[in-house]
Amino acid sequence: MALLAIGRPVGSAVATVSCPTMIGVVLVAFGGPFAFAIFLTYLIRMISVRIGFVDRPGGHKQHCRPVALGGGIALFFSICGPILAGTVAASFFLHSPPGWLPAFVLVHLPGIASKLGSILAIMGCVTVLHGMGLWDDIRPIGPGLKFIVEVILALIIAGPLGIRAAEALPVPLSIALTVVWIVVITNAFNFLDNMDGLSAGVAAVAATIFGLAATNAGQVFVPIMAFVIVGASLGFLCFNFAPASVFMGDSGSLVLGFLLSVVTILTTYYDPARDLTPLGVLVPLLVLAVPLYDVASVVMHRLRLGVSPFKGDRRHFSHRLVRRGLSPRGAVLTIYLATAATGLPAIVLPKLKDWGDSALLVIQGICVVVMVAILEHLTPGSRDSGRETGMDQDSKMGA
Repeated sequence: MALLAIGRPVGSAVATVSCPTMIGVVLVAFGGPFAFAIFLTYLIRMISVRIGFVDRPGGHKQHCRPVALGGGIALFFSICGPILAGTVAASFFLHSPPGWLPAFVLVHLPGIASKLGSILAIMGCVTVLHGMGLWDDIRPIGPGLKFIVEVILALIIAGPLGIRAAEALPVPLSIALTVVWIVVITNAFNFLDNMDGLSAGVAAVAATIFGLAATNAGQVFVPIMAFVIVGASLGFLCFNFAPASVFMGDSGSLVLGFLLSVVTILTTYYDPARDLTPLGVLVPLLVLAVPLYDVASVVMHRLRLGVSPFKGDRRHFSHRLVRRGLSPRGAVLTIYLATAATGLPAIVLPKLKDWGDSALLVIQGICVVVMVAILEHLTPGSRDSGRETGMDQDSKMGA
């Protein structure tokens, strides 16, 4: 992935950060968005109910009472607001920093401020995606338009911004790989928004692991971005966990997926100067193995039945677990744990020098996914009828 360490002091080697200092930074990065998300979600839920912006039960929808929409607005502002404000503040304080700023922050001001243009561009792309998702939440639009917009935004990230995966590859191939990765992960979290608390919870688990992995790699600002996502997701989850009183909709799930895909590219996984081994590039695949499995299995199911991959139904991993006898809450918690099981070992993967140990961690992650697939497909009564259709809790592209 990209060797971009936002927050590294200009003209210096890798900066060392004491553990207590980094813990303090993480708590601030997590705590502010967490509280802000709780406040905004409560406010938006109240407004949505008053103006009638709700998702009403009926048809194949799971909920039996009207549920407020617009939760994605709270997620958008709780994540993008702190990230943008912190970067702008670093640029503002660069030449005349106030005396109350800690020495640790002063050291990293040049590195953070130097990325203001990139952060503004990323936030601009996220704003477009959020606006499109909100439009879809209000009046559903076709999957074709959403797919085109996602590809264009991914091209902006990989092209003019130069934020690319696998930079060792030729530029055209690196750009193509980056676009595919961003579009797939964006829609993976859109797919996950099919059961109360699922998309936000998996995003929180994945962002926590990415934040720890980036910290372990010696980065500073990328972990802050990750823990901002964690805080906002958990704050929103206070209202979205079953039984949800507010839905995030496309305006939230697309934002979560897009930002997480960008965070994975910004994180340095392979850098000989930092003793990070090549197998580190597998970290995103391990952390996001479960969402990727859901996308792959759902698309395969739909193609096998001769229906469009973008046609919504109830063949998602979570739905199949419920059909095996789990409660919706149990299915969601199982997916949280499966995500943690594949992702947590990935934190130390870039630092392992023994290829045998590294391979064991990768094999462990693969085994978890294969075990999940076997259990959900080969248990008694696991055969899908192939006839159960219908939209998930929200109308969305391919959900």
